[in-house]
Amino acid sequence: MEQQTPRSSDFRPGLVSGAVNLAKNMFGLFMSRIELAALELAEVRANALKLVALFVLGAIVAWFAIGYWSALIVYLSWPVLGWKILLILAIIFTAVAVGILLYVQSLLREGKLSMPATMAELRNDHDALL
Repeated sequence: MEQQTPRSSDFRPGLVSGAVNLAKNMFGLFMSRIELAALELAEVRANALKLVALFVLGAIVAWFAIGYWSALIVYLSWPVLGWKILLILAIIFTAVAVGILLYVQSLLREGKLSMPATMAELRNDHDALL
């Protein structure tokens, strides 16, 4: 006589079983990607808050420094240069402002606020599924 192996009650052979297993795996993959994105978003949020706080503090300190140094330079240079000192300071501060703007743009282009691990995993998932 042949010995039959007992089957579990949730065993379903065939196409339905494969579809159910595929759905379970896809749901698990989706949940792991959501968890990874949540972790990276928490890091991005913390970095963004630090960046904003430092920017505000730096802007306040910079305005005071610019104001006092400008007043001192204008006061000391007025007898020699007259109104031209105001033009010189305007050109210098404009050049500094443009330089700072370009630096901030380069920082953002480097991806300091992006989620590289999540995006890489989503690209891998996309490539694997298609």
